[in-house]
Amino acid sequence: MRAMRSGWVAPAGPDLNAFEEEVACRVGVGNAVALSSGTAALHLALASWGVGPGDVVPVSTFTFAATVNAIRYVGAEPFLIDCESESGNLNPRLLSEGLKQLRAAGRTVPVVIPVDMFGKCVDYDAIGSIARDAGTRLLCDAAESFGASHGGRAAGSFGAASVVSFNGNKIMTTSGGGMLLTDDADLAEHVRKLSTQAREPAPHYEHTEIGYNYRLSNILAALGRAQLSRLDDMMKRRREWRERYRAIFADQPGVRILGGVDDAGDNCWLTAIVVDPTQSPWTAPELSEAMDSADIETRPVWKPMHLQPVFQGLGGVIDGTSEEIFEDGLTLPTGSSMSESQFARIEATIRAVVAA
Repeated sequence: MRAMRSGWVAPAGPDLNAFEEEVACRVGVGNAVALSSGTAALHLALASWGVGPGDVVPVSTFTFAATVNAIRYVGAEPFLIDCESESGNLNPRLLSEGLKQLRAAGRTVPVVIPVDMFGKCVDYDAIGSIARDAGTRLLCDAAESFGASHGGRAAGSFGAASVVSFNGNKIMTTSGGGMLLTDDADLAEHVRKLSTQAREPAPHYEHTEIGYNYRLSNILAALGRAQLSRLDDMMKRRREWRERYRAIFADQPGVRILGGVDDAGDNCWLTAIVVDPTQSPWTAPELSEAMDSADIETRPVWKPMHLQPVFQGLGGVIDGTSEEIFEDGLTLPTGSSMSESQFARIEATIRAVVAA
């Protein structure tokens, strides 16, 4: 409300600068650039590094389309890597195998994009080591993991750069928005320039390269600052739902929480279950149907990118793990504003399916 009354609505202003500083401080990086979306941040990082036609970018196949779309924006070729069964995160062994294949084929691999799934960081120790040995950058898609950590380091602080999202469905939101996080001051400066139509510092409108209208507005940054002050409480609430779901399914054969039993560093953005139809007397689609009948929304997990019609024909290293999670997975209501009475209705519906 202060931002609206101040007249600093768009495109920039003091709340935009403060939001960048506050997020950079929380994550522990030197630079942050607030943008219109996480997708824009991925796009501008790739563009700033000169990634383009002829380049190959290994990327998680178990992700939302935006990650792979950004690679296509710059004309590079996505190379899809399958995930680990326990977490749904990029499989380091398959990444290493894929990089060897690409090296043997003489392909240029300037960057790898791992994706933190459902609020859990990838194994950055293993993936970082593999990328360094291959002489390639890491651009970390932490769109779903803001507030999470790995090995005591915050999500968003890994790689040559990381990207977070503040879209309306994320753990905290600016309505629409995202941010590039990096210790590379030159990268941050160039991304900031590109995001404002690549205008040169001249009294008139001067442009020497193609730019984009990707900057976050001051009013949305003010919303982000208000959300940031509540982030820890929102993560705590979602963790409570996660623990209660875990208790509900504890004695159910063939049912597991995607992400594994160790979620101490997760932000618990979404709680997803995987139901093994060979062990469980009920399936994920059956639970989804029962929830829908009770007017409770559930959603399937991400459909892998190698199954998407728009990405047919891309190369990669696929072992079928993401397909199994897609077939047997289901995301459950986990909003931080969900009430006790709403959760009680969810639990009753689940227990009715289990009892039947």
